[in-house]
Amino acid sequence: MSRTVLDARLGAVLELIDADVHADIGSDHAHLPIHLIREGRANRCLVVELHPGPLALAQRNVARAGLAGRIEVRAGNGFAPLAPGEVSSASVTGLGAGTIAGVLRRAGERLPPALVLQPNDAPHPLRVWAREAGYHLRRERLIPGHWPYSVLRLERAVGPDPAYRSLPLEAALRYGPHLLCEGPELLRKQVEADMARLTPVAAPGRPAQAALDAARAALKVMGSRE
Repeated sequence: MSRTVLDARLGAVLELIDADVHADIGSDHAHLPIHLIREGRANRCLVVELHPGPLALAQRNVARAGLAGRIEVRAGNGFAPLAPGEVSSASVTGLGAGTIAGVLRRAGERLPPALVLQPNDAPHPLRVWAREAGYHLRRERLIPGHWPYSVLRLERAVGPDPAYRSLPLEAALRYGPHLLCEGPELLRKQVEADMARLTPVAAPGRPAQAALDAARAALKVMGSRE
C-alpha cells in the first residue's frame, strides 16, 4: 500500500497524540491510526466507524498496511463499542463542534483521560464542555484551510483549568486561551474579520454585541503580548 500523506489538519491531530492505546472515533479511512502506529505515537489503535462504506474502507486500508494485528476496526456509534478504561486517548475529527460535544456527552464512563478534537467549525462548545466535564486544555493549534481549523488536546484533571487564568473568559472560550497568549497571525486575522463582520450589527442586548466584545477583548490580549 502506498503511504498516504495526511493533510495539514490531520497532521496537527497526529502531533498532539501520544498514547498506549488510542481510539479514532469516526475514522472513515483509518489514515490517522495507520500513521500513529507507523510513527510510534501509539502502540495499538481502535477504529470506530458507524457507516458500512467507511467501515469497509477502514478495514481494507488497515489490511493493506499490514497492521491488522495492531489496529482493530469496530462497527458502532461514537464511544459505544469501547469498554470503560480500554483506551488511554481518543480522537474525534471532521465533525461540527456541537456534534462532537454530543458524542462526548453520550460517552459517559467510556471517555479516556486524553482527547484530541478537531471540529469543522468554531470550537467554543468544546471548550465549554471541557470545563464542565473536568478536562483541561493542554495544547491547541490553529491550522489554515478552507477556514481556520482548531485542534485541541484535552486531559482529565482536577480543579480549574489554569489555561484560562487571568484571561477574559468569553474571549478565551471563543478564540482559545493558549492561542490568545501565542497570538498567531492566523488568529489575529480571524479576530479582525469577526470585528468587521459584527460591528455593523452589534447593539446592546444582542448576541452580536457579546461576540463583538469578546473579539475586542481577544485583540487587546494579543496586542498586550506583542
